[in-house]
Amino acid sequence: MASKIRVFIWNEFVHEREDPKVKAVYPDGIHKALAKNLGTDFDYRFGTVDEPEHGLTDAALAATDVMIWWGHMAHGRVADAAVEKVHARVLDGMGLIVLHSGHHSKLFRKLMGTSGNLRWREDNGKSRLWAIEPSHPIAAGLPQQFVVPHEEMYGERFDVAKPDDVVFISWFEGGEVFRSGMTWTRGLGKVFYFQPGHETYPTYHQKEVIQVIRNAIGWAKYQGATDVMKGAPHAQVPMEPVRSAG
Repeated sequence: MASKIRVFIWNEFVHEREDPKVKAVYPDGIHKALAKNLGTDFDYRFGTVDEPEHGLTDAALAATDVMIWWGHMAHGRVADAAVEKVHARVLDGMGLIVLHSGHHSKLFRKLMGTSGNLRWREDNGKSRLWAIEPSHPIAAGLPQQFVVPHEEMYGERFDVAKPDDVVFISWFEGGEVFRSGMTWTRGLGKVFYFQPGHETYPTYHQKEVIQVIRNAIGWAKYQGATDVMKGAPHAQVPMEPVRSAG
C-alpha cells in the first residue's frame, strides 16, 4: 500500500485566538478545520507563528511532501531564516499551496519576485468560481462553476509572476474578476495559489473548496530532487583558450 502524502498545514493561528467572530467559525484554528475536512487520506503536521521556529524546523520540512500556507496578520513576524528554509525546500521539490491572504506572505512574494498586491474589498457578497481549465488535475471532480456564498473580494490586477496555468477565475457581485487559482513551477516544486478563505466566513467547510485543496495536494506532492538540485558536484568542462586572429 502506498504511503500517505505528508501534509504540513501552516497557519498563523492569530485571528482565531483574538477575534470572537473568527473563533466561532474555526474554534480550533483554520489549520485543524482544514485537516478535519480534508479527511484521513493524508498524514498531517501543523505549525503556527508563535511556536519555536514557527514550527518550521529542518526535521518537519524534511518530512513534508506538500505545505499549505495561510497567513494574514503576522506576515512580518515570520523570520527571514524560516522563509529561506521553506523556499529552499520548495526548490528541492516540496509542493506549496498558498491560500487567500497568503499572497502577501514573505514566502509567496519571494517565490513570485513581485509585490503580490491586488485590489481588495471586504464584502458580504458571493463569488462565483469558474474552472477554465477543467482538464487540469486540480479541477478534477468539480463542476464547471460553483458559488462561494460569502467571500472577501480580491480583484485584478494581481501582481504575480506569469503563471503556468490559470485553473480558476472568480467573479464577484461588484463586477470584479480575479485569477483565483493559478500554478507555477519553482525549481522542482509545484506552487498553487487559491483565493477563497476569508477568516470570518466558513469557506473551508465548503465541499467544493475542500475538493480543490485536496486535488492540489495530489498535484503538488513531492517528487524527489535530482543531484543537480541538491548541489552535488559535477565535472567542469574546460573552455578552449581564446586565440587571436592572425
